Amino acid sequence: MPEISRFFGIIIRMYFGDHSPPHFHAIYQDDTAEYDINTLEVIRGKLPNRAH
Repeated sequence: MPEISRFFGIIIRMYFGDHSPPHFHAIYQDDTAEYDINTLEVIRGKLPNRAH
């Protein structure tokens, strides 16, 4: 799994050829969310406020 960054316990990943719109995955403990790269809106999932 391509890891872009890791900070404060949050892991950021991107996958080649993943579905549109362009986005990245954020993982924090047992929670995951997908963020639109252009708007930074949450597409799917949820992170705790502290990690968001």
